[in-house]
Amino acid sequence: MKIGNYKLSIIETGTLGLDGGAMFGVVPKPLWVRTNPADDSNRVKLAARNLILENGERKILIDTGVGANWDDKFKRIYNLDQSKNTLFDSLKTSGINPDQITDVILTHLHFDHTGGAVIFEDNKIFPAFPNARYYVRKKQFEWANNPSDRDKGSFVKDRFYPLYEEGILALIEGGHEFEEGIELLEINGHTFSQQMVKISDSSKTLLYCADLIPFASHFHIPYVMGYDLQPLITVLEKKEYLARAVKENWIIFFEHDPEIVCATVESTEKGFSAKETFKGFPDDQQ
Repeated sequence: MKIGNYKLSIIETGTLGLDGGAMFGVVPKPLWVRTNPADDSNRVKLAARNLILENGERKILIDTGVGANWDDKFKRIYNLDQSKNTLFDSLKTSGINPDQITDVILTHLHFDHTGGAVIFEDNKIFPAFPNARYYVRKKQFEWANNPSDRDKGSFVKDRFYPLYEEGILALIEGGHEFEEGIELLEINGHTFSQQMVKISDSSKTLLYCADLIPFASHFHIPYVMGYDLQPLITVLEKKEYLARAVKENWIIFFEHDPEIVCATVESTEKGFSAKETFKGFPDDQQ
């Protein structure tokens, strides 16, 4: 898919499982299980899907998936499956070497978004992309270093703090146009200072919405994760950005939906829902 000067490529990095109740908050299981079936441990499947933007000069990776070097207990709890796709394998399939990545945009610092930002060799931690600069919101970095008891399990410090120690983690404040056609949008419902990535030109817009809308089923406004620190803020953010998506015909890119990669949105008397869904980019569909 092409937007402006950028070629977009999907980077699949495996799947994980999280508790269905946590993923859907106050919504009763008989409702959410229709679209997101649970396993015997009540976990629903999540993709760990990233995006590459290339324009000849820059290769920009958005988020890094769960990454590797986790112990057996972690893999068991989160039902981690990277047998089909890892971050590096998917990059290789796209013809990209890690040292070619120039920029890594981290939407936020939860382990399933930043786990692949580093690699482990000989009991030492190194940036996974040695020639890249990494970007995250300053408030998110500060929160990740001093989280609440409620959400501290979502942050694994050795997956992001070494980037700061290396001096390659840029801490963003305020409104931010990352590059012509790439805008970073700050939201605060899921965690403080998450950033979505809006890629657009005169005819097309794609929104990498990270954890504002994890699954296509989360188009329904009441479907808000139990993980969200400010769920009522999430509700307002969803209303704002889904309304814009309908009005301007945006393509929504899902980081976590295990089946649907992209969708467009419509508004009906019952609320927001998927207008068209795609298992790749819309341009790739026959």
